[in-house]
Amino acid sequence: MTLAMSWEEWAGQDGLGLAALVRQGKLTPAELAAQAAAGIARVDPALSGVVEVFEDAVADPLRDGTDPDGPFAGLPWLMKDLGPTVKGRLQEMGSRLMRGHRATADAWLTQKIRAAGLNIIGRTTTPEFGCCSSAENPAVYVTRNPWDTGFTTNGSSAGTAAMVAAGVLPLSHATDGGGSIRIPAGACGNLGLKVSRGVFSIAPGASDLTGLVSIQGCQSRTVRDTAAFVDACRGGAPGEFMPYWTPDEAYTTLIRRDPRQLRIALSHEWGDYRAAPHFVAELERAGRLLESLGHHVEWALPTIDFRAAFAAQTDCYISNFAQTVNNLIAPLGHARPPADLVEPMNIRIWEAGLGFSFTERARMQAVFNATSRGFGAFFEDWDILLTPVTALPTPVIGTTEYLTLSDNPDVRDWFANLWRNFAYTPLCNLAGIPALSMPLGWQESGLPLGIQAIGGQAKDGLLLQLAAQIERALGGRWNDGRRPAVHVAAG
Repeated sequence: MTLAMSWEEWAGQDGLGLAALVRQGKLTPAELAAQAAAGIARVDPALSGVVEVFEDAVADPLRDGTDPDGPFAGLPWLMKDLGPTVKGRLQEMGSRLMRGHRATADAWLTQKIRAAGLNIIGRTTTPEFGCCSSAENPAVYVTRNPWDTGFTTNGSSAGTAAMVAAGVLPLSHATDGGGSIRIPAGACGNLGLKVSRGVFSIAPGASDLTGLVSIQGCQSRTVRDTAAFVDACRGGAPGEFMPYWTPDEAYTTLIRRDPRQLRIALSHEWGDYRAAPHFVAELERAGRLLESLGHHVEWALPTIDFRAAFAAQTDCYISNFAQTVNNLIAPLGHARPPADLVEPMNIRIWEAGLGFSFTERARMQAVFNATSRGFGAFFEDWDILLTPVTALPTPVIGTTEYLTLSDNPDVRDWFANLWRNFAYTPLCNLAGIPALSMPLGWQESGLPLGIQAIGGQAKDGLLLQLAAQIERALGGRWNDGRRPAVHVAAG
C-alpha cells in the first residue's frame, strides 16, 4: 500500500495539523484512516493495544456520520472498549464474559465525537471492566508499553496510551474513574486531562450522580488537540441530572495566552502514601521549571482526612462495581459472575458490594463532601497542586498484585495496595475537580513519568493554559523530544 505521508511526516503532525491538511485539499479522510490502520498494523503486534479495527470505517470514513466539517475533519479515532457505546459495534470491556456483546445505540458522547469530525475506526484495550491498573490477562490480551515492552502501560486506558505514544494517532479516547486517563498517559509520555464534573456526558446509560466518579476524555500529544476535543465534545444530553457548564472562552483560544503568575503547591505526602525519592526529585525539577516561567512554587498540602477519603473512595468502587456487574450478568442469565469468565478479584469486589447499605453509602457521601470542601478551601489560596502521577515505578509485565488476576483474598487490602502506587489521582474523581498529566519527568527505568497538575472545580482551562505555556517553553518537545522504542517512525 502506498501511504499519503511518510511516517516522519505523520508523526510530526498533531490532530489539528492533519485536519488543516485535509481542509487545504492535501489529504483526504480516507487517506488519514488508511495511514492510521497501517500504523496499527506496524506497531500493534509488539504492543497489543487494539482489539479491533473497523475496516468499513477505514474504507469509508463518513459512513457512520462523521462530520468532515468538524474541527478534526475526519481524523481517525480509536474508542476505548469501555464507556460510550457505538451502535452496531462490539463492546467487550476487556472481559471474556462480554465477548460478542454488541451495542444497540450510540452514546451521547459518541455522537459528539462524530460531530467533532472524528472517525471511529476501532477499539482499544482495557482491563476487565476497567477495574485494575493494567490491561494484562493472557487469556484476553497483554498490552505493553512502547517505551519498553517489558513494562505495562498502566491502566485502564491502556491501549489508547500505547497507540498515542507509538505515533499511530495524535489523540484517542480514554476514560477515568480514578486515574485511568492520567496514569497510563504518565507512563507512556502522553498528555491526559481528566475534566471537571459537568463537562462530558455519560448518557444515556448513566449520569454523574449515579457514576459519581467516572469521567470521559482523551489522551493526546499536544495541548491544542486536547483543548479542541474538550471544546467540541463537551455538553450534557437532554435530561441530565446535573448542570453542564461552558467556559466564557473556548479553550483553543485561551491557551494561546500565558496564564497570569500562579501560586503552585508541590505535594506528595498524602496520608499514608509517599512517592519514591526519585519521583520527588522529578517533581522538584518540574517545580523549578515552573518557577523559571515566573510562577510562585512551594510545598503545601490540602487539609484533608486522607485515610477517610481513600476508605470512602474504596467504598464507592466496591458498591458501584457490584451494581455494574449485576447489570451485566442479569441479561446473560447469570445469578453471579461465572468464575471461568470473570477475573477473581472482580468476583470478590462484586461479592463485597452486594450487601452495601444505604447508611454506608450515605456515610461515604459525607466523606466525599468533606474531602471536596477541603480541596475547595485549598484552591481558594492556591491555583495549582502539583504531584507525580504515581507514587511508585510502573510495574513490569507479570506483576499480579495490582491486577484483578490477584489471589489476594482481601478486597480492601487489594485496594489499599493500589493506593500505595496510584495515590494522587483518585481523589480528584471523588471531588470532581480537573487534573492533567504532563510528560515532564522520567522514571529510573527509562519510562516517562507524568507530572500531574490539579486545579479547582471548573479550572480545566487554567490547567490547559499552563500546559500550553510549558509546551511553548519546551519548543513543543514533551519527553525531551524523545520517542518510544516502538513507534511508527522507528526503524
